[in-house]
Amino acid sequence: MKNIFAFLFGGLFSIGLMLSGMSNPEKVLGFLDVAGQWDPSLAFVMMGAILIAFIPFQLAVRRNRPKTVFGDAIDLPQATQIDSKLILGTAIFGIGWGLTGVCPAPAFTLIGLGYTQILYFIVAMFIGVFAHKKITGH
Repeated sequence: MKNIFAFLFGGLFSIGLMLSGMSNPEKVLGFLDVAGQWDPSLAFVMMGAILIAFIPFQLAVRRNRPKTVFGDAIDLPQATQIDSKLILGTAIFGIGWGLTGVCPAPAFTLIGLGYTQILYFIVAMFIGVFAHKKITGH
């Protein structure tokens, strides 16, 4: 049953990314271009996502041992400090997002839309994940 729900909600998420324009690299780059032809429309998409996620996230954070509706443990990050690893990771993510207009979830929706050139991004993303695991052991 969990897999069915994962499939359905993953599909709904993909449709939302496509309808909102979040999977369109040109639209994302227009949003990131605050010094040029800035397109603020994705800010509304992000605010809507934050509003929807805020209450469930707050409930999870406030519980001693948060669980999903299926009873699986939710493993929340324990780190509360800003360190060099966090800054480096966010910088790498931001640079990649700014250069390509794509972040990981929309990358997979682009495959479904026939943008095969996104495979370069996905391969690079998996190389980064593998390198992180090798370096940190996580």
